Amino acid sequence: MARSLDLFSSSTQPDLRTKASVSLMGMQTLTLFRSPHPISQNAVVPRHAMSRSSETSFPTLTTISISFSQLQDKNADLSFKIEEGFGPNGLGILSVTDVPGYSSLRRNLLHLAPRLANLPKEVKEDLEDPHSRYNFGWSHGKEKLESGKPDILKGSFYANPILDTPTTEASLIQRYPSYCGSNIWPRNALPELEVAFKALGKLIFDIGLMLAYHCDQYVSKGMKIHKDEGLESILRCSRCHKGRLLYYFPSQQGVPDGNSLSSWCGWHTDHGSLTGLTCGMFTRDGVEIACPDSAAGLYIRTRNNQIIKVVYGKDDIAYQIGETTEILSGGYLCATPHCVQAPTGEESSGIERSTFALFMQPDWDEKLNLPEKVHIHKELIPSNAALTFGEYSEMLLDKYYHQKQN
Repeated sequence: MARSLDLFSSSTQPDLRTKASVSLMGMQTLTLFRSPHPISQNAVVPRHAMSRSSETSFPTLTTISISFSQLQDKNADLSFKIEEGFGPNGLGILSVTDVPGYSSLRRNLLHLAPRLANLPKEVKEDLEDPHSRYNFGWSHGKEKLESGKPDILKGSFYANPILDTPTTEASLIQRYPSYCGSNIWPRNALPELEVAFKALGKLIFDIGLMLAYHCDQYVSKGMKIHKDEGLESILRCSRCHKGRLLYYFPSQQGVPDGNSLSSWCGWHTDHGSLTGLTCGMFTRDGVEIACPDSAAGLYIRTRNNQIIKVVYGKDDIAYQIGETTEILSGGYLCATPHCVQAPTGEESSGIERSTFALFMQPDWDEKLNLPEKVHIHKELIPSNAALTFGEYSEMLLDKYYHQKQN
């Protein structure tokens, strides 16, 4: 049975918030875990130390960071850092440092990405799941680039690191295949993948829950959160979490449209609640190397349409706010559009990149009682609507498919 989440019931808005003018401008892919859609926003960049890259002309900013020991302390008041990173004037991202055991788990999984991508074609075909729109198992060439061409630059492997089989109810699997399907593991061809994927995914999930607790503490200072119905509780009870292991194939000719800012991943905002990210690992011929192009990496668009290059340490876990959390928090926690630029130049030839993301999101059956004022997808959602996350996701998918066909 679905729980009813009248999550943030106060109509009071934050005094510091500049209300976002949100417009959906496009969509490059058709699945819930890869649903970019650029938006324009209107707020200021936080005053952090910035440097300007000579290669890009865009400022570079190090994420707001919180140490694991701080995050672990439930009595610590982290509201200032939460607001700096996730608040209305933030970049929608912060990082967690000094997480015990994380570095080795990251390395173990990311080193498996090239091995997975180079398995025999017939083995990878057995790992594909068209019914889930390729949101379980292996996916390559199923997504679209911003140009509309198939994305053959990268391959993805999707799995739920918390539950192998979220449900056995056939009607749910039919209705929500990208959430309710079962994991597909290469247990014969690459048995170590399952262990490494689950270990890293579970750690990022656990740290994400700690972060969600402090997000609730921050939001509760301005809005009423019903008992056991904050972000932490939503995510802890969900069966919908999805990990994505990404592998960017090496190119001898360089990346097509490599000079484009979004050459590796198009502009998008995350659909769910909270996304945990590893720092990408670059390799050449199986040997880990530093990224050869300082302009390559993650870029974020601020609310005044300024573009910022964002960096964080390879041993840090970055977390980004998704649209669902922005909507439910009434804008106290804000999602931002972002993209990834590929390295360019002669030194980038033959470079591989591996990375991992964990999409933390509500259960498909979770009732989301939305606030009176909704600034994202407001044309889809009636005022005071009570939707489940699954229904909300269906509405977005319907809109994306309609856009893609017109």
